Amino acid sequence: MMNTKLLMASSAIAMGLVGLALSFAPEDILRALSLAPDVMSKVALQLMGALYLGFAMLNWMAKGALIGGIFAKPISMGNGMHFFIGAMALIKAASHTTGMPLLWVAFAIYGLYAFCFLYVAFSAPNKVN
Repeated sequence: MMNTKLLMASSAIAMGLVGLALSFAPEDILRALSLAPDVMSKVALQLMGALYLGFAMLNWMAKGALIGGIFAKPISMGNGMHFFIGAMALIKAASHTTGMPLLWVAFAIYGLYAFCFLYVAFSAPNKVN
């Protein structure tokens, strides 16, 4: 059985931190990635930050809900798809890039969350959260 309260809270905190960084420090993030901080790149990162903060708020507010099987299916599937597709993008980038071990760390985190959320989506809920 999966502790969905812990899953939802930890993903909310992780995505909230990423969302805050992307929203309020896009120039610093672009420079750290050796990219030019032009207007469109900054806006794209800030919009991505808004998406992360939105998912973080959704997960934080749903952390006490019964999740699994047919219960809260949109929440578990939305998170599962986000993390699965993100993991696939990260492993593709990591396998074609050298000198960026952070991509492998991000892939491991995304892969773990993808597994957990998709497991929750397709298994019976744990009523004792």
